[in-house]
Amino acid sequence: MSQRPQQPRGRREEPYRVNEKIRVREVRLVGDFVDGGNAVLPIEKALRLAQENELDLVEISPNASPPVCKIIDYAKFKYEQKKKQKEIKANAAKVVLKEIRFGPNTDDHDFNFKLKHAINFLKEGAKVKAYVHFVGRSIVFKERGEMLLLKFAQALEDYGAVEQMPRLEGKRMNIFIAPKAQKK
Repeated sequence: MSQRPQQPRGRREEPYRVNEKIRVREVRLVGDFVDGGNAVLPIEKALRLAQENELDLVEISPNASPPVCKIIDYAKFKYEQKKKQKEIKANAAKVVLKEIRFGPNTDDHDFNFKLKHAINFLKEGAKVKAYVHFVGRSIVFKERGEMLLLKFAQALEDYGAVEQMPRLEGKRMNIFIAPKAQKK
């Protein structure tokens, strides 16, 4: 058995090069520490300027020619970046998909019961996937299943919009309904 070299746990490579890790002759320095907002300086002078202000020289854009650097407090910068990422993640809409199953011979009472559930799901902001499951020979009632799903979509017209019309996939006929945007 051959041993593979393992990477140390818990340590990730820094996304930005800082101070002595920047290995170029000259950099474009941007920010408050240079006249006019930006200037091309030799790396030694930029590092000295950062040390005099007790801050770090951070490479912001390594692909530029020359690379763009900024004099900032790196720990604070990393903290701000992490905070931004958390905020973006928190604001990302989490889409919930609820499924409702019908048979091709679903009775009115069962239909209304499932309709109430679907209305609640849509009001909560979840998408609804309703499907008719054809078991055995009931596949011959395809049009009955399609009528049932269309009736379901029509009953939910006020609460959601049809994303996908009824479509047969194997032994299931699906319809997707997305919630309408709520007025705040």
